[in-house]
Order: sequence, then structure tokens, then C-alpha cells
Amino acid sequence: MVHLTKLAAAAVNRTTINAPYNLAAIKKLFETSNYYVRKESRDIFLAPSWAISAKRRSDGSILSKTSVSAAPYIGNIQKRLSSSSAVVDSSKSTIVPDFSAYKKNSGPNTSRAFTYLMVGATGALTAAGSKAFVTDFLANLSASADVLAMAKVEVDLTKIPEGKNITIKWRGKPIFIRHRTPDEIAEANSVQLSELRDPQSDAERAKKPEWLVMLGVCTHLGCVPIGEAGDYHGWYCPCHGSHYDISGRIRKGPAPLNLEVPVYNFEDETKLIIG
Repeated sequence: MVHLTKLAAAAVNRTTINAPYNLAAIKKLFETSNYYVRKESRDIFLAPSWAISAKRRSDGSILSKTSVSAAPYIGNIQKRLSSSSAVVDSSKSTIVPDFSAYKKNSGPNTSRAFTYLMVGATGALTAAGSKAFVTDFLANLSASADVLAMAKVEVDLTKIPEGKNITIKWRGKPIFIRHRTPDEIAEANSVQLSELRDPQSDAERAKKPEWLVMLGVCTHLGCVPIGEAGDYHGWYCPCHGSHYDISGRIRKGPAPLNLEVPVYNFEDETKLIIG
């Protein structure tokens, strides 16, 4: 009991003493220490219910029995991925096997020739297709046969007497053709270019002096002038009063330019081709 009292005092004062070992005395010491410590902090120490009702060994410790279900232990088993391979000397482990026998023959006369053949064939087919497309496209844009027939007009000059003019239709527009007399030719050449609004000599407007070919559309607003009329004995526009001379040059009125001369040629002395 004396030893127990010293142990209790040492526990409270937190000092170290040497005392004979006794299990019951040590247990009593911890119970007494917990009592004093809890009492100072105004807390009551209570052992859990399972510890009070649990079975104890002969030395006072708790006997605990727990049932555990577990798979049987068969030892240190390791799962490994096994494979068989030839044993290679560690000094020659960097040698790569030779697979040249399994490679495709890629000589310059095989694969390159085939590539060139395919490229050439593709280019030829593309060029042929493009040519056919462009040809069809241009053919659709070109004029038809009846339009081409109307593009040029043939005139028999033997049917036009001297001092007279005729009107024909070319591409939907009137064409004036006059067979001029020598006096009319002299009158056309006597005009000074400085007097003209649109200066042009008679030689520039007539390939042959006796034949005058003009487009019969007034250059003002597109009316058709009247032949052998006006102040200059040429053509007169009844719409707004424009006067043209015997060479088709504007001399008076609102028209700004001379009558237009179309494209024409003389096939022979008696045949005129317009267009």
C-alpha cells in the first residue's frame, strides 16, 4: 500500500519514483490517476460498457474474440505474363534482325515508272476533258447558221441607176446605198473640212467615189433619215431636223456625228458585200 500511495503521488505530481513491479498496483495507479485528473477538470471518467462486460484473462486484460472470413492463404503467389523467346547474349542485344528479304522491291525502274505513268495519264485525260468543255462552250456562244447567213448581205449594183439610192436591211438596221453622179461627187469634195462638225473627207467615207454606203440611222436619237431631202440635198431626219449632205456628213441640226459607214467590200464591179 505504501508503494501504491507513492505511485499515486508521483502520478499526480508528475515525478518519477522507483517501486517494485506489481500489475494490480499499476492498474490501481492508473485508475487513481484518472480519478484525480478528471476530478480537477470536473469530468467523470466512465469505462465503456463493452469493457465492463467483456471477458478477461487471468492477468486482468480483456479477452477479445472476432470472427473473420478470409480466403485461404497459399503462399507468395505472383501473376506473371510469360513468353518464350530465344536467349540473346547481353553483349549482342543491340543487333537488329535483318528483314530485307521481306521488303518490297523499290528500285528506280519500278515505282517511279508507275508514278510517272499515272501522272501523265491523269494530265492527258484532264487536258482532253478541258478541250471538250471549252469547245462546246464556245460553240454555244457562236452564232447559228441562219444568223451567220444574215451577217453578210450581197447587193447587185447593176439594179441601182445613177443618181438613185436604195435601202436594204442588214442585221435589223437600214442600209443606204446611193449611186452618185459626177456632180454629186464634185460637190462632196468641194466642202472645206473646217466647216464640218465632224470633219471627214469624202474619200474617207467612200471606197469608190460613185458608190456611197451608210447606216441609215440618225446619230442623234436613232431615227431613219429621208433621202434626197434637206438643205444640202442629202438626207434629212424628220424627228429633230438634222441635215446631212450628199456624203452623209452632218451639216445642220442636233446630230453630233456623221452617218456611220458599215464594213463592206466590192467583190467585183457589179457586186457589193456588206458585213
